[in-house]
Amino acid sequence: MHTLFDRGYLSVDPRHRLAVSPRLRDEFSNGDEFYDRQGIRIEVPSRRLDRPHKDFLEWHRDERFLAS
Repeated sequence: MHTLFDRGYLSVDPRHRLAVSPRLRDEFSNGDEFYDRQGIRIEVPSRRLDRPHKDFLEWHRDERFLAS
């Protein structure tokens, strides 16, 4: 999952829900296990300090996520 996130095929919205790029299916003809989880809230650390920073998640969605 980490590699898919780094390459822009997965992302996380501000409410910590999983976003899956349609390009995962288009480019690799797979990813059903991720599409089944799209929109589901991911588990985040209980300590707020350990959670992903909202600015980084926003940057990732704007700059790395393969939205189309």
